[in-house]
Amino acid sequence: MKCDQCNRPAVVHQVIISNGTHREIHLCEIHATEAGVPNPGKQPINKLMAKIKQPIATSVMPKCPSCGTTLTHIRKSSLFGCPDCYDAFAQATRLLVESVQAGAHQHVGRNPKNIDATTTIRYESRRLVEELDRAVRAEQYERAAKIKAKLAELADPRPTEDEGDAS
Repeated sequence: MKCDQCNRPAVVHQVIISNGTHREIHLCEIHATEAGVPNPGKQPINKLMAKIKQPIATSVMPKCPSCGTTLTHIRKSSLFGCPDCYDAFAQATRLLVESVQAGAHQHVGRNPKNIDATTTIRYESRRLVEELDRAVRAEQYERAAKIKAKLAELADPRPTEDEGDAS
């Protein structure tokens, strides 16, 4: 590329965009010095690196309004800072739980040891309703029918033959 003002090789190349117009300027070392444009080839490397290493404005990481805990801290430690963190990071933690729990948006695990039968039935029926919904959405109607039969059993528990003989 040649200098715009003479026939020497250009060492400075600038692209200026203003009001939607695009303009390129190519200057040799002499004309660049006259124009006050610093020549990158003649500057010490530390000055160039200082220009490059300017802090880039990043988006502000959301923090809990009560304790100041960030989402990064929660992901690293798997611990919330306070009860308000659950509200502050509700959407992000839902995605985090889904990724850990194989797509479930609530904890999937064992029930507590000392839980009564009605609570167990309620948890199981809630799980089956969600599973039924997923089966219908996936158009797996045979599976949905089996899940519906299990839900009916939970709603109307009748003793089986084995349980009737034991009484």
